[in-house]
Amino acid sequence: MTTYSLDLGDATSEVCQPPFIACAVLTMGPGDIRELLRFRTPARTRTARRLQRCVTIEDLRREASRRWPRGVRGYVDGGADGEVSLDRNTAAFQNFDLVPAALRDVSIVDTTCDLLGFSSAAPLALAPTGYTRMMHPDGERAAALAARDAGLPYALSTMATTRLEDVAADVGGELWFQLYVWRDRGLTRDLLDRASAAGYRALIVCVDTPVVGLRVRDAHNGFTLPPRLTPGGLLDMAMHPEWCLGLLRGAPITFANFVDGVSNRSESVMEFAARQFDASVTWDDLHWIRDRWRGPLLIKGVLDADDAARAVDVGANGIVLSNHGGRQLDQAIPPIDVLPSVRDRVGDHVQLLIDSGVRRGTDIAIALASGADGCLIGRPYLYGLGTAGAAGASAAIDMLVSELRRAMCLMGAADLPALKSGGQTFVRKRLAASNHHYGRTPI
Repeated sequence: MTTYSLDLGDATSEVCQPPFIACAVLTMGPGDIRELLRFRTPARTRTARRLQRCVTIEDLRREASRRWPRGVRGYVDGGADGEVSLDRNTAAFQNFDLVPAALRDVSIVDTTCDLLGFSSAAPLALAPTGYTRMMHPDGERAAALAARDAGLPYALSTMATTRLEDVAADVGGELWFQLYVWRDRGLTRDLLDRASAAGYRALIVCVDTPVVGLRVRDAHNGFTLPPRLTPGGLLDMAMHPEWCLGLLRGAPITFANFVDGVSNRSESVMEFAARQFDASVTWDDLHWIRDRWRGPLLIKGVLDADDAARAVDVGANGIVLSNHGGRQLDQAIPPIDVLPSVRDRVGDHVQLLIDSGVRRGTDIAIALASGADGCLIGRPYLYGLGTAGAAGASAAIDMLVSELRRAMCLMGAADLPALKSGGQTFVRKRLAASNHHYGRTPI
C-alpha cells in the first residue's frame, strides 16, 4: 500500500490515505498555514517571468527556441555537414569523472583570474558570434553590456551586426576584437586600425576558416543576410510575432563592420563576405598582423600542439583551442581532448582558452583542471539573448558562474589555482571514452 509523508515541523506522520493531508491542514491555525504555504511572488513583466522559468542553459535554449523562427534556430543550433563535431563537443565533457576532495575549507570560493592581463570575475569570456541582432534587436550591445556588468571580456566578431565603434562608445568594458584575414588586405588593415582606435584591447585572429563550412540547416532553411523572404518564411515569421516586430523596429540587419565595402556592388553583403574568406592565408600573414597589432594577440581555431607552438613563435600571447563550435570541419576533434597535449607543448607561460561544447559550470571546471586558463561561450549567451536580451545574457553568465562556484565547492577547490593544480586529482577521463556512443544532443 502506498504511503504519504506530511512534514509537520519536527514530526513526520506517515499515513495510508491522502485525505489525511487535507484533514491535517484543516486543523492548523492561520499562522501554521502561512508557514506551510509560501507562494512565490509572481514576476511583474513577461521578460522576468521567462527568466523565472529558467534554471539552466538548456532552459534558456527552450525559451529562445519558442521565440525564434526556424531559420534563426537552425543557425544557432546547427553545425557543419553531419553535425558529428557538434555532438561530440558536448559529449566529450561527459567523458570525465569528477573526484571531489573531502573536508577542504570552501567557505569562500574565488573565481577571479587573469585573462590576457585583465582581472576577470570568472575564467569566462563571451565569444565572437555573427548575426547577433538576429537573435535579439539589441544584439552585440546587449551581449557586451552583460559581459561588462559581470566583469568578463566580450569579443566582437568581424561579422557583427553592430559597428565596432558603436559597441565601444555605447557600452565599453573589456573588449576584444575577432579578425578574419580577408582576401582584401586593405579591408583587413582597416579593421585592425579601427579596433585599435576604438579601444579594443585584445585581438583574436580566427584561423579555421579558409573557406566557410557547409551549414546544412542554413541551406535547407534558406538562411541569408539580409533575410530573403519566401512564402514559408513569411508564415514562419507570422508565427513568431514578437521576434518579427523587434526585427522591423530595429535598423536593417547587415554585417555592419564592412557594409561600406559592398554598398556599390551588385552582390549581397553575405556573398561578399563569403568571397572574402581567403584560402591563401599563411603564417606570414600572422607575422604581419603581430607587427601591426600592439596589444595581446590570441590565435583561435588551433587543434594541434605543433600549430600552437608555432603560433607562440609568431608572437601570440594565447591560443583558443576551438573547432568553431562544430561549424567548420565536421568530425574535427573536440578541443577538450587536445588540451593536455597542447599545454604540455607550450608550457605554462602561454594562456590557453577553450571553446566548443561548454554548456555547464562543470565543463569549465573540467577545462581548467585539464590545463585551460579559461573558456569562451557562444551559444549559451545567445540563448539568453534570445530569451530576454541583455537580462537573458546576464542570466546565462550567472548560471554558468554559479554552477562553477558550486562545482568548486563540492570538489574541494577554494580558488582557481587550487583547481588547476589539482589536475587529475579532481578530474579523470574515462578509460572507455573511445567506445562512447555520441548520441544527438540538443545543444
